[in-house]
Amino acid sequence: MSDDRELEEIRKRRLQELQRQALERQAMEEQQEAERKAAEKERLEILRKLLTPEALQRLSNVRLVRPELAENVENQIIYLAQSGRLTRQITDAEVKALLAKLSEKREIRIERR
Repeated sequence: MSDDRELEEIRKRRLQELQRQALERQAMEEQQEAERKAAEKERLEILRKLLTPEALQRLSNVRLVRPELAENVENQIIYLAQSGRLTRQITDAEVKALLAKLSEKREIRIERR
């Protein structure tokens, strides 16, 4: 009987430890998600200052189709602003040019013979 009681105590402690670990993991994931959302919000605010409304809308549309391309363009724009090489808002035409430039690098051609 004491073996059963000891075994039950071990099980209870183990269950409590697993629950504690799960709560810690959940709290950590929630914190990471909050940090990610805050960073994304800050990034969007920076882009709002750097882009005209039309250019921001175009970039948002591109993000729906090709998120990696939109992120590359955003990174370039933010880098230019941080390095002091950007002194005005970027227009829709300039965003189009950046998108075209980055898109042609990715173009893959397959020839059948």
